[in-house]
Amino acid sequence: MIPDRLRNARGLIAALFLCLLSGAAAAQSSPTAPVEPLVITGRNGPHRFEVEVMRNDADRARGLMFRRSMAPDHGMLFDFATVAPVAMWMKNTYLPLDMLFIRANGTIARVAADTEPLSTKVIPSGEPILSVLELNAGTAARLGIRAGDRVEHPLFQPR
Repeated sequence: MIPDRLRNARGLIAALFLCLLSGAAAAQSSPTAPVEPLVITGRNGPHRFEVEVMRNDADRARGLMFRRSMAPDHGMLFDFATVAPVAMWMKNTYLPLDMLFIRANGTIARVAADTEPLSTKVIPSGEPILSVLELNAGTAARLGIRAGDRVEHPLFQPR
């Protein structure tokens, strides 16, 4: 027989645990950084997005991990601060994504479309780049975004 005091404590602990889990889930599905405007211009005209910008190692490592949704006009921009070849992966990322690898001058070098959720498969940039933009899978195809299109954001300086 479990004393009432212990039974009540176990119930309280279980309730606190459920609150923590639901709070973590809510935090994981919403933006964690302020959003900034970004425009991609290609053959089909300009396309506007609101993006979270990941500027430090901890934010870049977390990225969109554990999130279950992202608004259609939102994305995540990874600022690597230096131009170099990079590789991404989808570990702990539930959302299928399009990854746009972007040169320092703001032109798209490569589009990796419809990446596989939860995969540890390496997705290389293919050349030295400054940034990666992650959008919901299918966005690039739907809007006609492709290599050579220009990304407008303060991070990129035309050359």
